[in-house]
Amino acid sequence: MQLSWSREIRALAEQPRYTIHMKRTNLMLDEQLLESVMRELGAKTYSAAVNHSLAELLRVRKIQRLPTLYGKVLWEGDLAEMREDNPRKPKSGTAARKRSPASVR
Repeated sequence: MQLSWSREIRALAEQPRYTIHMKRTNLMLDEQLLESVMRELGAKTYSAAVNHSLAELLRVRKIQRLPTLYGKVLWEGDLAEMREDNPRKPKSGTAARKRSPASVR
């Protein structure tokens, strides 16, 4: 019996461990605002509501920064040429539509 326990313990010790980095803190939050956010998001815990709200704030801020990238060289290539290299396959059972070059963007 002792031998099987030691094998199980050794097997558990050899398993990879994953660390989740969390921060525990106390916050002073507007109770009505927090309850509204929880209802809107369908969050079951205060932590879930706050974490989701923080992630959403960062997502929106990144989107708001997109205009600063306009006009900068991010990608070089010929889109028309790329489309010719990998043409779309027509869906089975439907005729392939041909577009005039003016309608292709």
